[in-house]
Amino acid sequence: MPKFALIVDDSPTMRQMVAFTLRQAGFETTEAADGKLGLGELEKKTFQLVITDLNMPELDGVGFIRAARKNSAHKFTPILMLTTESQESRKQEGKAAGATGWLVKPFDPEKLLAVVSKVVR
Repeated sequence: MPKFALIVDDSPTMRQMVAFTLRQAGFETTEAADGKLGLGELEKKTFQLVITDLNMPELDGVGFIRAARKNSAHKFTPILMLTTESQESRKQEGKAAGATGWLVKPFDPEKLLAVVSKVVR
C-alpha cells in the first residue's frame, strides 16, 4: 500500500528535492506552494507524512500546522518542519503548534529519511 506525503514549501526547488528524496523511499508526493494551498491538499486525501517550511506567503508553517491539527483527521499525522530557522524559540513555537519534528535546511537526504522512518509507521 503506498504512503502519501505532502510537501509544503514556497521554494519549487526545495519541494522538488524533498519529493525526489521521499519518492526514493517509496512515497507518492503532493506539493503545495504555501500553507493555504497545503490545507486545501489535506482536504483532498489522507497523508501519512507532511513536511512544511516555516516562512511562506499566505500562511506560514506554524499557522498551517495549527490549522491542520484542528482537523481530527490530521491530529496524529506526522508533520515535520524543514526550515532555515534554527532558533530554539522558533522550534518551541513549532512544537507548541503541533510539529512532530524539526529539521534545518539544507537537509541531508539520509538524515531526512532516518527521521521519516521514525515517525511514519
